[in-house]
Amino acid sequence: MSRVDHRSRHLDRIAEVRAGRHAEKVGYPIGIRETEVVRTAMVGAGLLRVTLGGPGAEGFEAHSPDEHVKLLFPDPDGSLRLPEPDGAMLRWPRPAPVSRQYTVRRYDPVSGEIDIDVALHEGGLASEWASAARPGAVMHLAGPPGGLIVPHSYDRYLLAGDITALPAIARWSEELPRTAKGWAFIEVLDPAQEIELSAPEGVAVRWLHRDSRAADADEALVRAVTAVAVPEGERLYVWVAGEAGQIKPLRRWVRDELGLGKADHDITGYWKRGVADFDEDDH
Repeated sequence: MSRVDHRSRHLDRIAEVRAGRHAEKVGYPIGIRETEVVRTAMVGAGLLRVTLGGPGAEGFEAHSPDEHVKLLFPDPDGSLRLPEPDGAMLRWPRPAPVSRQYTVRRYDPVSGEIDIDVALHEGGLASEWASAARPGAVMHLAGPPGGLIVPHSYDRYLLAGDITALPAIARWSEELPRTAKGWAFIEVLDPAQEIELSAPEGVAVRWLHRDSRAADADEALVRAVTAVAVPEGERLYVWVAGEAGQIKPLRRWVRDELGLGKADHDITGYWKRGVADFDEDDH
């Protein structure tokens, strides 16, 4: 049976925002899907790519580099409670099911495959699931709920984050216009965690090595980002993600030093030290 690319449902609105002056979130109908593991593979030394597919992946939508899905896990007693479709939204059971939020690294409408890159770390629910996942294992996905569409009209783009932000930065690098200019700063443990990025020639990529320093205690990322000199008169878009406490100074920098409006930047805490299922929207 041939697969159908359903993404055209939102392309008109996305194209309109993309051609505009400021970023805007565009919603898609939020689906719940039963997918199965097709394969797994390491991406560098720090990310494990889980490729999901099967009939439930058909019609998936992917339009924004930082859009996300929720991986839904069984409760401690082994029961699986799933949200139910409710128009263009989902109706979630209470208490909420066990879930973890991850960036959509890639969706191929031809093969019907969805790539999720999981940052490996000891004791992480999704990390341990991904490490043990074998072809045929079932995983239910919720989302994406939409995506932040960023115009291609900015003079420069600044992307920054730790290894949890690397899948989104890698997708940003692929989807920016080839004429784009700017910077990408990625903090990883060591050179083994670096991966090849398909960044435009005008985007300077800099890897920062944390080595033995704690992920939330190192200021190297903040120092590197705030040392950037933005040419006077140029329009800049800033995207930053990572440990909530570590990137907090960049919020002030963007607001007070760069003077960027809310529509010209997106700074998101992807995780918070000591919090198992951190969701910045809940804080």
